[in-house]
Amino acid sequence: MSPARPRIGLTTYYKEAAWGVWRREAAIVPSSYVEAVVRAGGTPLLLPPIGSDVSIVHDLDGLVLIGGSDLDPATYAAPAHPASAPEPYRDEYEFALVRAALEVGLPTLAICRGIQVLNVALGGTLHQHVPEVVGHSRYQLTPGVFGDVTVSTEPGSLIASIVGPTFASPCYHHQSIDEVARGLVVTAASDDSVIQAVETTSAGWALGVQFHPEENADDDRLFAALITAAQQPVRAH
Repeated sequence: MSPARPRIGLTTYYKEAAWGVWRREAAIVPSSYVEAVVRAGGTPLLLPPIGSDVSIVHDLDGLVLIGGSDLDPATYAAPAHPASAPEPYRDEYEFALVRAALEVGLPTLAICRGIQVLNVALGGTLHQHVPEVVGHSRYQLTPGVFGDVTVSTEPGSLIASIVGPTFASPCYHHQSIDEVARGLVVTAASDDSVIQAVETTSAGWALGVQFHPEENADDDRLFAALITAAQQPVRAH
């Protein structure tokens, strides 16, 4: 009998989708996330922002916080920037979910919006419009088209142990971490000083990345590392 594949929870959108003759509200996840988890050896489980109690962390082996729309600036006590386009229906649930995951030591990979959720959930803040900070728009040049970013990792960090000193990945965002939350440390950045990865300073496996590794099907190292961590019986229950 084959060993069980680790159960990896994926946060979801909850918005209008189409199938067959229907066009209705649905809990949805872009297929790239699902396929990345499967390729890496995990079983994806979808976690809608309604009806999913955070106690689910006790039944999971790992967690992926997927990308999505902006956080509500009120969640980090900031006035809204004109370029900010929040969809707050996911915010409070994902804050509670990531805090619960960290509390029990659930291996967690937080991607794009996910790294922002991780940072704000622990008390950090965000740049609401990166082009105003760095003077360019290469992270989101064309609507619906991913750009590319190369990041440099910190020696001795978790991400460096997975991808080495530099790493190239698709990207698509216009917000990023500003003030880093207590309990997190910056472990990768791009050449314009945009924070591209953070990790927890406490024990456990938790990695947030601003880019989109799920969009590169030729490089599953981050997802494979999550699955490896998910196979280790180190969580608190």
